[in-house]
Amino acid sequence: MHSSTCLLPFALPPSRSDKRRDSVTSSSSHSTSSSSTTTTTSSCCSAATVEETPNSKKFIYDRASPTVRWPHLTLTQHSTHTHAPPPPPPPLQQLISEEEEEEDPNAKLHENSTELALDSFNTNDESQEVLGRPSKTKIKKMNKLALKRAKDWRQRVQFVTDKILQLQPDEFVADVLDSRPVQMTPTDYCFVVKWVGKLSWHRALEVYEWLNLRHWYTPNARMLATILSVLGKANQESLAEEIFDRAEPGVWNSVQVYNAMMGVYSRNGRFSKVQQLLNLMKSRGCEPDLVSFNTLINARAKSSSMSPGLAIELLKEVRRSGLRPDIITYNTLISACSRESDLEEAVKIYADLQRSNCQPDLWTYNAMISVFGRCGMANEAENLFKELGVKGFFPDAVTYNSLLYAFAREGNVGKVTEICENMIKAGFGKDEMTYNTIIHMYGKQGHHELGLRLYNDMKLSGRSPDAVTYTVLIDSLGKAGKVKEAAMVMSEMLDAGVKPTLRTFSALICAYAKAGVRDAAEETFNCMLRSGIKADRLAYSVMLDIFLRFNETKKAINLYNEMVRDSFTPDQSLYEDLLKLLSKEDKEDDIQKVLKDMEEVCGMGPQIISNALVKGGCHEHAAKMLRLAISRGYQPDRENLLFILNSYHSNGRHEEAKALLDALREHSPSSNHLVAEASIIMLCKNHQIEAALKEYVEARSFVFSSMSCSMYESLIQCCEETRFFAEASQIYSDMKFCGLEPSRSIYQILVLMYCKMGFPETAHHLVNLAESLGFMFNGFSPYTDLIEAYGKLNLWEKAESVVGRLRLSHSVVDRKVWNTLIHSYAASGCYERARAVFNTMIRDGPSPTVDSINGLLQALIVDGRLDELYVVIQELQDMGFKISKSTILLMLDAFARAGNIFEVKKIYHGMKAAGYLPTMHLYRSMIALFSRGKRIRDVESMVVEMEKAGFKPDLSIFNSMLSMYTGIGDFRKTVELYQNIRGAGIQPDENTYNTLILMYCRDFRPEEGLSLLQEMRKQGLEPKLDTYKSLITACGKQQMWEHAEELFIDLQSKEFKLDRGLFHIMMKIYRDQGNHIKAENLLLKMRETGVEPTIATMHLLMVSYSSAKQPKEAENVLNNLKTSGLVLSTLPYSSVIDGYLKNGDYNMGIEKLKEMIEYGLEPDHRIWTCFIRAASISQSTDEAMILLNSLRDTGFDVPIRLLTEKTETLVDKMDNLLSELGPLDDDAAFNFVNALEDLLWAFECRATASWVFQLAIKRNIYRHNVFRVADRDWGADFRKLSAGAALDASLQGFPEAPKSVVLITGTAEYNMVSLNNTIKAYLWEMGSPFLPCKTRSGLLVAKAHSLRMWLKDSPYCLDLELKDAPSLPKTNSMQLNEGYFMRSGLLPIFKEVHERLGHVRPKKFARLALLSDEKREKAIQADIEGREQKLQKMKERGWQTRPKRRKTIHRKRFIRKLNGSRPNALRLGKLRPAKISRLALLPNREREENKFNGNETNSRERSRKRAEGTRAR
Repeated sequence: MHSSTCLLPFALPPSRSDKRRDSVTSSSSHSTSSSSTTTTTSSCCSAATVEETPNSKKFIYDRASPTVRWPHLTLTQHSTHTHAPPPPPPPLQQLISEEEEEEDPNAKLHENSTELALDSFNTNDESQEVLGRPSKTKIKKMNKLALKRAKDWRQRVQFVTDKILQLQPDEFVADVLDSRPVQMTPTDYCFVVKWVGKLSWHRALEVYEWLNLRHWYTPNARMLATILSVLGKANQESLAEEIFDRAEPGVWNSVQVYNAMMGVYSRNGRFSKVQQLLNLMKSRGCEPDLVSFNTLINARAKSSSMSPGLAIELLKEVRRSGLRPDIITYNTLISACSRESDLEEAVKIYADLQRSNCQPDLWTYNAMISVFGRCGMANEAENLFKELGVKGFFPDAVTYNSLLYAFAREGNVGKVTEICENMIKAGFGKDEMTYNTIIHMYGKQGHHELGLRLYNDMKLSGRSPDAVTYTVLIDSLGKAGKVKEAAMVMSEMLDAGVKPTLRTFSALICAYAKAGVRDAAEETFNCMLRSGIKADRLAYSVMLDIFLRFNETKKAINLYNEMVRDSFTPDQSLYEDLLKLLSKEDKEDDIQKVLKDMEEVCGMGPQIISNALVKGGCHEHAAKMLRLAISRGYQPDRENLLFILNSYHSNGRHEEAKALLDALREHSPSSNHLVAEASIIMLCKNHQIEAALKEYVEARSFVFSSMSCSMYESLIQCCEETRFFAEASQIYSDMKFCGLEPSRSIYQILVLMYCKMGFPETAHHLVNLAESLGFMFNGFSPYTDLIEAYGKLNLWEKAESVVGRLRLSHSVVDRKVWNTLIHSYAASGCYERARAVFNTMIRDGPSPTVDSINGLLQALIVDGRLDELYVVIQELQDMGFKISKSTILLMLDAFARAGNIFEVKKIYHGMKAAGYLPTMHLYRSMIALFSRGKRIRDVESMVVEMEKAGFKPDLSIFNSMLSMYTGIGDFRKTVELYQNIRGAGIQPDENTYNTLILMYCRDFRPEEGLSLLQEMRKQGLEPKLDTYKSLITACGKQQMWEHAEELFIDLQSKEFKLDRGLFHIMMKIYRDQGNHIKAENLLLKMRETGVEPTIATMHLLMVSYSSAKQPKEAENVLNNLKTSGLVLSTLPYSSVIDGYLKNGDYNMGIEKLKEMIEYGLEPDHRIWTCFIRAASISQSTDEAMILLNSLRDTGFDVPIRLLTEKTETLVDKMDNLLSELGPLDDDAAFNFVNALEDLLWAFECRATASWVFQLAIKRNIYRHNVFRVADRDWGADFRKLSAGAALDASLQGFPEAPKSVVLITGTAEYNMVSLNNTIKAYLWEMGSPFLPCKTRSGLLVAKAHSLRMWLKDSPYCLDLELKDAPSLPKTNSMQLNEGYFMRSGLLPIFKEVHERLGHVRPKKFARLALLSDEKREKAIQADIEGREQKLQKMKERGWQTRPKRRKTIHRKRFIRKLNGSRPNALRLGKLRPAKISRLALLPNREREENKFNGNETNSRERSRKRAEGTRAR
């Protein structure tokens, strides 16, 4: 035998003997915590690795004695063991677990029961007693010698035990035993080892070794079992293994020894070791007894979670071994079920107990009460508690604590208090278990202050906090994120002399892990190992998770290997994280080892392994594993396959998912239905609903009845999301036909779908059907959807019936239901109904919230009763309701939409005065409101205020400002704001790009809009349909027809739903292009897309024919319209007539006018405008009169009278006519006046054109701000005016000393006539100083001084007087040339000048135009010759062009410096900088010579150049 010196150096500090401290609870949930230093961890480690001092406090559970547990019974004080002894209060089980398991006083009943069974062979028969009654096994007759021995053995054992425990740390057991104070028997020494081991396993081991060295007794199984039991209770598994291995064969081959060693393994949940030992026991011919199987069951229950049905299977295994289960077996199994909260399994075990005629004891009832408590059935636990008296049992402290735990788990503080009071009345004071349970309850509720207060009360009441108490506190503080406080509790635990247990360390490790304090968690874990405590599965899992989260690959794989060596395995999620990390770092060898462990050690099947591989990102390995499983004949599991495919989908590996399904189709034909179902589900996840429906239709023909509910649910959900409501309804019908019962989620989706479709009655029927089937919806969302749908249809009675039914079936109706009803009334402006609901909430509850108040105010807003908002707000404040920011924002928005900016500002300033500090959301809302109202100064001041408050504008604010500047046409600021966005590092979003593109389109810069569109696509953003429309329209206006067509084709490929307006835009583009063939094809495409052409569409087609000078084709379209039976208006006739008139075929135009009248249509403004416009561009007055007379024949004589008469009655008639045309659509009055202005200017009726123009302004046909004066800049906006109207407007207005004059003409054309070129032609003819703007097209700008000088001195300004010609000219005074009008007589001169001289300035052109033909020819020839001579001289000098003089920025500074240093340096006047530099570097004398020489040379050169210039002129 080995000496004791071999073992004692490895001895660790003594552990507590009480079973409660050996099984302290823990948790696997990662508690949130703050960072904490490792000082506490180090102190924990140091305190746990030193010998306990004699003054350390010993916890003694006084409830262990029957006289204390049942104070109302007369029991013998010395009876300590029974056959089925009342258990000491079991510890809390797994306070920290992945399932958030609760604290349970009976969680380890099975462990204690087994320990008592293991200790039964150490108990003398003389001492057995049950509840004060003699045991049946007690010896009835004993002789005097036996009685004397029975009385003396306790005294002997107690005497020796006290002697040993009183030894100092530096003294040895041999000092006591060698002195032989009393005569001891081998049995007495067994009890000495056991009693000493209760308080110090070191001393017990020393006694055992001393006995072995002295050979004072024959080695026996009883002694070996005793020391193994002591070491097992002290968690010294390695020492127990060593003693067991070196024991003599005759000793250890005993059932008692095997049971003791299995008990050691069972304590740590080492089920595999227990199973190996049981098999070894059988192989050596030692038959296991019932204690062996009870220990095996205990180990299995502690090793891992009990799967459903395992408890029953273990019970059957005991019977198959020929043994009859006893009460300990049943109690162990029921406690295991309690641990797993498996009520169904526990009830089955209890029923089997009753059938087997095995009488339940108090342990059993305590375990069943614990089961009910852990399953959340506190009332059932209370009923069972009340039945104890009927069954002849008296509740003990464990019973009360179990019931207390049941209500504490539910957080029922009142009931917990009541049970505590009853417990005290029954003679039981609050013990440690009671305090621990209540502290844990407060910890779950977040009342950490109450928990700490109860902890202090516990110490004041004389109860010593044990390891469970400290563990509960550390756990609750860790979950609350208070890591520092948890570390302080650990320090207090060590100061109190309480040794941390495995669960204590685990709780602190979990706290550090949740807080991400890796170093502290790792140090705590190492400290636990150094203190002799072996890590369990939880500790390993938490540390492994920490290493994986911090990418500590090496540490993670080492810890994993240790975990596997200790027979623990991670769960599947940890395997997934481990594989993910190994895959990321390409650790192929480690991956293969982990896969081998998963298959061989964990027993995972190929499908589960492939599932973990996919989640871990090892897709190739997963595919190989799944294919391997299929090749071996495995049928793919539905859930696993769907999970793998879902992982492929989430990682975007769609092609691999498709390949996997194809492989399944090929190698597993019997799984076609599963493949089809999986394919449908994947298509639904990819939102490919059409392909999914197609696959469903094909699969329905052969696997219709075998489809799962999940597939139907995916289809219905996808159809609801994509608004395929009809298909979803059909799928629901198919599902019902197959006999599948829809799930609660399907019912909820269908209810929502029918509510969206506007069929609340059908949705209501489905709700009633679901309720009749026993489905309880999550929350009240289906009911709120119903109420909202009924409210949209104004079915108030049915909405109220839904609420009434809920009030009958629920004690309190959810507040959301009431708020939805209020908002339904508010949507229709029913304030009185909403107020009635609001009052009901106040009266019956629940109390109204901010949402309720907002709904009430919304009703007033919708009803337009904004003036009553303040009254209602005052009433609510008087009732005690506080007005929230959301309510204020609602009022702000309401007044903003009403255009009352004053009220918006008033509310905003009042809110700030009330103490509501503006937030980012508030600034965002205010800026958005002011931007919509075009309040530029308010927006800019709000941005400044926001920046002063420390907020930076975000993208939404910038977008609002962009929209505002774009809306007001300030494109310069729009561009600057966009540059600020990019400068701030903000990435533009879809709204930003759409607004900028719209800005460029409005500014007639579609090229930049197209480039921005390309940039937008590079960012992965897609423009809106309106953006496409704006770009296409802008390209059409700028005659970028190819780009417009490309955009339209691109728009079709994007699967946008094209509307009729977009087709009309393209029609107009083809019309302007004169391409009627494309217009015809567009009409066919329009019909193919399901958009039916209208009269307006056909009008555009006819206009395109007219523009292409094919009025006959337009007439054919008109004839087709006639035969179609449509009711025609003058619109299509105007297209045909306009085509003939533009083509110069006036007779056909007049004939079509007569044909229209015969058809029954009277001419209106469209026909008038066509004839007036044709007359304005006719060559002669006679042709114009023919056209106007044809109008007079139809009853409309205003145009011809304006040309021929000068009566005042025409003014009134024209005014009445414009008032009639004003309200009409299609800009009737605008087009009519423009055509009339062109006619009057063409035939020199300028005065008449002037008063017609004034009447148009008066009737709001033209804008009042055609002329504007701002900052002394006078300008006019002529856009959309005809040429005649613009000429008339350009000669009116009275600027007073302006800085500059701006004429906005735009670049667009009106009726194929360029307004910009027309205005320039007329103004330049007069020699005006207006020039095109260099920075922006469509603007003519003149400086004020130049304009004043021209108006003062130019003789051409006499033509500005607005007069009517005495008689009508014979020909048209305006002639159309290259898209703009000019005076007829001026056109040949204009062409001649521009052909020979190119573009000239207006003054020069005016002088040339007024010269006679002979003088004009000489002037032009002289100009040409002067240009040629000038070019020749430049060539002689070697210059192609005149060099521009370079500006030197620092010249003045250099001259000043030079002048200060040398006063005579500037005698030569202005010199080049290079020459000045050379002169500055010369000595004074040489510089003087160079100056004079250079001065003379420069003077001569300048004289020569002046002479040459004079000769040239």
